[in-house]
Amino acid sequence: MKITKIETLRLGDIPGFSWVQIHTDTGLIGLGETPNFPHSVATFVDEVLAPVLLGENPLDIERLWQGMFKASRTSANRGVNICSISAADMALWDIYGQAVGQPLYQVLGGRFRDSIRVYNTCAGGSAEGDGGLWDDYSAQWKRPAELAESLLAEGITAMKIWPFDRYVEKTNGQFISAQDLEAGTRPFREIREAVGNKMDIALELHNHWNLPAAIQIARAVEPYSPMWFEDCITMNNIDALRELKLSTTVPVCASETLSTRWSFREVLEKHATDIVMVDIGWVGGLSEARKIGYAAETYMLPFAPHDCVGPAILMASVHLDMHLPNAVIQETVRSFMRTWYLELTDTLPIVKDGHVSAPSTPGLGMALRPEVFTRPDAKLTVSKLAGTS
Repeated sequence: MKITKIETLRLGDIPGFSWVQIHTDTGLIGLGETPNFPHSVATFVDEVLAPVLLGENPLDIERLWQGMFKASRTSANRGVNICSISAADMALWDIYGQAVGQPLYQVLGGRFRDSIRVYNTCAGGSAEGDGGLWDDYSAQWKRPAELAESLLAEGITAMKIWPFDRYVEKTNGQFISAQDLEAGTRPFREIREAVGNKMDIALELHNHWNLPAAIQIARAVEPYSPMWFEDCITMNNIDALRELKLSTTVPVCASETLSTRWSFREVLEKHATDIVMVDIGWVGGLSEARKIGYAAETYMLPFAPHDCVGPAILMASVHLDMHLPNAVIQETVRSFMRTWYLELTDTLPIVKDGHVSAPSTPGLGMALRPEVFTRPDAKLTVSKLAGTS
């Protein structure tokens, strides 16, 4: 088997995403995805990765990953290079599963569990809020208690919100006032008053704050027993992250913003996080995510994949969850799963009673809908092996 064609798809109506399809001479097609730099990814795949991959056996995943990494002349930092490699790597694993007729969780090393608990990230809609059915984004601060009750009615017992983001611009994240601390904790108070501890609540801070402000926020939210604090500060000073971790009784989660095992090495060695989170679409693909998951296990740490991105990354993450013994919970976004995810793909992971499972069909178990390629907003970059049609 050999790789004969690579396609990189971008959609104007869904900006910020790229989908990579790798074709083989046997007719198998692997699907990958990354949520960053769509135009640059298309160029990078065509100019840098395609020469490494075309004509090669797609089952030699580790060798091809190393080839792509070296050809990109990259560091371990997140950027267009790692995002492109991530999407291509995901597609190679998809081909591998299809070639042997097994679901991805099986070829990753076998299934440890049948399903895993989910939490709902309250994205979708707009800051103003249009009152739509899945407008969880504005609901997290406009009607947080109602939002929590809605999720519990579906069997979802964990959620993630970011009420402090609206106060960042006042000081560029360098200081938070007592008034804003009080306002930022309001959604936690209202959720606890409405549903008690039936709902776990994670706090996302999007790397916006400096260390003193992040510590203040953590202490203000601690009385409401949050599930974790996520990405409180930028991940360019791991010593500061460890200081934050030591300042709070709440677990610290880090970090979807890091890429490759080399970035996570320092986080693990310095004991700077309680929960390891990766995004398969920019960490280096399934190959890197699996290795980081194993490394986290050696430090006795749980693993929680990120997905506030796209449907293929979600599907790959769920397969990895089925395999890794230390996987603890999977991020989902119900507003995405019930809207634009359905427009793009022929299937999605199954969420039932607050848990998600992966399909037992070969490979990723998912494909882009054929009509996606004929959409008016579709742009396709194609790289071909010489002499193929």
